[in-house]
Amino acid sequence: MSYSWEAFATAEPEFAATVEKRFGAFTHHVLATLRKDGSPRTTGIEVRFLHGELWLGMMPNSYKALDLRRDPRFALQANPGAGTEMGGGDVRIAGRAVEVRDPEVIARYADVVNPPDPDAFHLFRTELAEVVRTYIEDEQYLAVLLWRPGRPVRKTRRT
Repeated sequence: MSYSWEAFATAEPEFAATVEKRFGAFTHHVLATLRKDGSPRTTGIEVRFLHGELWLGMMPNSYKALDLRRDPRFALQANPGAGTEMGGGDVRIAGRAVEVRDPEVIARYADVVNPPDPDAFHLFRTELAEVVRTYIEDEQYLAVLLWRPGRPVRKTRRT
């Protein structure tokens, strides 16, 4: 089972706002995909939260785009920022990336994002399988929030 960003944000608005804020703090993040041989590939990526979706846009025929066409599974980690304080915590999203080929949807995205070549890029809409936030709580606990479709957020704490 997977959800759109809008479905997640409706079900867990506070958690979603925190995740968007973490991704909004920096431009570049880390995307993990699977190569032809099944081994992992990590690359930098910019992400956008628009029109109720989490979007991944990339250059034509980039390795990450070709990886996602072959196997849509991905993991995405927000840039932790300078130093080690990780303000807002460590945020990760996993799921499936579905390539969008509808010219109207692509044009609507391009109108907002202004890609280098609006006529030549890959656009993927994400379907969420999990959202995770790890952070320090009360200056003593490692707290982990885990959301999966159809389940309430689960929180664990460790000392």
